[in-house]
Amino acid sequence: MLVITRKSSESILIGNDIRVTVLEISEGKVKIGIEAPKHVNIVRTEVLETINANIDAVLAESPRDLNLLKSRIIKRKEKN
Repeated sequence: MLVITRKSSESILIGNDIRVTVLEISEGKVKIGIEAPKHVNIVRTEVLETINANIDAVLAESPRDLNLLKSRIIKRKEKN
């Protein structure tokens, strides 16, 4: 892990096309801006952890329950 110190409005460059800029520092929080190509996924860690937890919960369900859910989704799509 690279650890650096930046002041407000200072940036770091990752590779040739990702720029991370410190926008604001206040009350123990740092607001950052990220400029990256559209094909680069940027996801907050806590969101990714929630998604993975939901996937794990779904996978823990029985196949019968998943098939029931799948059939309900298909029926709903057919109605629309």
